[in-house]
Amino acid sequence: MANAHEILGRIKSIRDTMKITKAMYMVSSMKVQKAKRKLAETLPYFTALQEQISDVLLHFPETTHLFFDNRPEDNLEVVKRRIYVVITGDKGMAGPYNLNVIKEARTQFAASENYQIYAVGETGRHVFLAEKLPVNTDFRMSSNNPSVHRARLMAEILLERYRAEEVDEIYVVYTRMKSSISSEVLVEQLLPFRTSRYLKGQMADKATVSEMEIHPSATEVLETLVRNTVTGMLYGAMVESQASEESARMMSMKTATDNADTMLAELSRQYNQFRQAAITQEITEVVGGAKALQKKKRKRRQKVTGAV
Repeated sequence: MANAHEILGRIKSIRDTMKITKAMYMVSSMKVQKAKRKLAETLPYFTALQEQISDVLLHFPETTHLFFDNRPEDNLEVVKRRIYVVITGDKGMAGPYNLNVIKEARTQFAASENYQIYAVGETGRHVFLAEKLPVNTDFRMSSNNPSVHRARLMAEILLERYRAEEVDEIYVVYTRMKSSISSEVLVEQLLPFRTSRYLKGQMADKATVSEMEIHPSATEVLETLVRNTVTGMLYGAMVESQASEESARMMSMKTATDNADTMLAELSRQYNQFRQAAITQEITEVVGGAKALQKKKRKRRQKVTGAV
């Protein structure tokens, strides 16, 4: 059983740890708010890009493009070559955040015959490399502090692979924050775009569609729109993931702080018991010593009286 000195040492250590967990909680809280602002500022632009793609396809239904798949969704052959962009954190201490993404990614890998992993974030990259999975080691992107510039670089790499027909489909695995205490892992297809999905919401209004002129051509306009849309999808996935990661870390640090409070209360109780026991022992020793002294004095007086 620990003595009072050891308990004091543990109390000091826990208080020092609490300073760290409280600071990390505050930092994560600010990062979550920053990520939300980023997404709110850029989401309308990328949503408008997808609406423009729908308009072009609706006005020029005969247009074909490498980045679009015009087949019905119930008539697709098995796709064998895939790229999975998996977004995890660069560090831990975020509860089950990284584990959930990696778990979902493994499920996707198991359903694919031929795939390659493009890992965003050091945690996922290290795990997949340790498991000897097909990770593209030339693709090294951080998930910390996402930016449109980084998303554009990623989009250019992926589009080039797709344009060279080295891959049939590209997916992104990321986490979306549902609330401050919950999130969900999503798998979204980046390429090719499904024409039917873009037209689904507008076919009812096809009879009232006005004429549209596009220069230089619908194909070239779609090329630009697709590049910007893929950039936007990747950027949105990274921002959502960072918000989810920091929210998970914030909750993890809050739980750690609460647990530290509970431990401090228990250790303080044990320390107070030791102090009270020590004080009681000291009082007992003082009283015992006083009684022994009185007894000794009485015996001395008795000897003096008997001698007289």
